[in-house]
Amino acid sequence: MSKAFVFPGQGAQTIGMGRDLAEAYPAARAVFDQVDEALGEKLSTLIWEGEAEELTLTENAQPALMATSMAAVRALEAEGIAVTDAAFVAGHSLGEYSALCAAGAIGLADTARLLRLRGKAMQSAVPVGEGAMAAVLGLEIGAVEEVAAEAAGDGVCQVANENDPAQTVVSGSKAAVERAVEIAKAKGAKRAILLPVSAPFHCALMEPAAEAMAAALADVAIVAPAVPVVANVRAEAVSDPDTIRALLVEQVAGRVRWRASVEWMEAQGVTSFWELGAGKALSGMIRRIAREAETRAVGTAADVAALKG
Repeated sequence: MSKAFVFPGQGAQTIGMGRDLAEAYPAARAVFDQVDEALGEKLSTLIWEGEAEELTLTENAQPALMATSMAAVRALEAEGIAVTDAAFVAGHSLGEYSALCAAGAIGLADTARLLRLRGKAMQSAVPVGEGAMAAVLGLEIGAVEEVAAEAAGDGVCQVANENDPAQTVVSGSKAAVERAVEIAKAKGAKRAILLPVSAPFHCALMEPAAEAMAAALADVAIVAPAVPVVANVRAEAVSDPDTIRALLVEQVAGRVRWRASVEWMEAQGVTSFWELGAGKALSGMIRRIAREAETRAVGTAADVAALKG
């Protein structure tokens, strides 16, 4: 059975995530300690004891979710399950950084600092209230692309996330995205709803953040991953460090091709997807994409214990 390890993106965060992993596995605890040191603050205290509103801030959620995913990776390693047991790794948006860290392409401290910067850059790229995102359920991707093009007008409206056959997310200028919601409903969408996000991620409005990430990534050591990483914007595996660097920049304003990424891995023979970190959102998407595949969520000490033997 060929398996892939996949890593969640923003929205999966919850207060208390990863705490039992840290309590059960010293190597998992060390992840949170190293992230705290890299950021010069006790992010772990916020993750475990803070307010949900503060954890949800993009600049906190991104490194926090990565830390929780890496704690799950270290717990698995403690039980004899290595990242190299997987054929591929992949992550949804910020989860791609978790995947790269897990595969050894980027060091943990560098990954934490990059995600803190990425969160700040993405948040500051567009003034609060000027951008929006919306989920469109029940329309094919081609129809959603037509909706976005029709809604754009003088603003920006683009497909941001192609999540699964039933769910596509559009992003852009607030007025344009609001138009897209109404157009999608008129075209027969089962649902079209604005999302509670703080910025319009993965669209052209994020270009200032992409420039900031290009400058930051230029100074970070990236090596070939131990396991090929399926990149969001290409939906296929990459291993060359310079390519990885370029695609991480492109990803900020580019489309998260999650459906295509899962389909590509399935076509390479992957039959089992393990979601490492907080929540089970990716597992749900994967079951709607690769209906024959097995999914496992590994985010707690109990989840890890259940894999023994």
